Amino acid sequence: MTTHASTAPGVAAGAASADVRQPRRPRGSRLERRRQRWGWLFVTPFLVVFALFLVFPLFYAFGMSLFTSTLATGTTFTGIENYVKAFSDPLFMEGLLRVAAFAIVMIPAQLAVALAAALVLDSLTSWLSKLSRLLIFVPYAIPVVIGALMWSFLYSPKFGPSATIFSAVGLPTPDFLASDTVFGSLVNIVTWQWSGYYMVVIYAALRSIDPSIYEAARIDGANGWQTASRIKLPMISSSMVMVITFALIGTLQFFTEPVVLRNIAQGAIDAAYTPNMYAYSLAFSYSQFNYASAIAFSLGALVFAGSYLFLFLTRKQSGLK
Repeated sequence: MTTHASTAPGVAAGAASADVRQPRRPRGSRLERRRQRWGWLFVTPFLVVFALFLVFPLFYAFGMSLFTSTLATGTTFTGIENYVKAFSDPLFMEGLLRVAAFAIVMIPAQLAVALAAALVLDSLTSWLSKLSRLLIFVPYAIPVVIGALMWSFLYSPKFGPSATIFSAVGLPTPDFLASDTVFGSLVNIVTWQWSGYYMVVIYAALRSIDPSIYEAARIDGANGWQTASRIKLPMISSSMVMVITFALIGTLQFFTEPVVLRNIAQGAIDAAYTPNMYAYSLAFSYSQFNYASAIAFSLGALVFAGSYLFLFLTRKQSGLK
């Protein structure tokens, strides 16, 4: 009897609280549905633009890559024939090898410059740090075409300042846009253009580290180099992976800088210098839109596979899942 007497009030209280909570659920669900409708209403313009200018062109271009158009036979469905042809095309494969060489050289160069600048700026506490961050970031704020044109002027042995500088010190003026030097010239342009952006990403990651960790390291007797190599670098590994991924994607899609320098490099850069340039030339110089679409999607598949493979290999070291 005692048990029933002590339990009944609890059961009644639970039932009463359930009755009190029940009317709130429909109102909450209606409010949630209303919020979702308003959310979709605000997102719809973006989705329409995204579908019209990205999703639909991608599907349309992929459909084009499955056909072949000739004057004799017209447009015929050929399936993956264009893709098989792409990976047996020597011009496309040479372009891939060239951008792979750019990736091997440019990515470490950009990462070294950005990391060194971020570490130095992170250790500065004066007004010079803000000014230095701005100066290093400025090249990224300059449009790529303008930056490439500016460097083409600086590289020019005829009307650029390089001839004046080298002649002033008694040295012959090198041709920075010759066949054997244009590779290094392009590496310099891209490193100058993007290192400031990567520096900002790494610097932001460094500023997010708890300063008490540095204080503990100083108490333990760690010097600046030990703090940077054993504390800062391991703690920003995920940001470093992100920077390398961005650099890898951008390098494999190398296009603007060689296109701008092509008319000035005097034959050192041809229409198939990079895969993107090759696809552009096929489409707009020879009207081979179907094959150009296959080239573009083949490059996109390689970029996706390379980025995914890199993230897969570094997920444990960077803490990514």
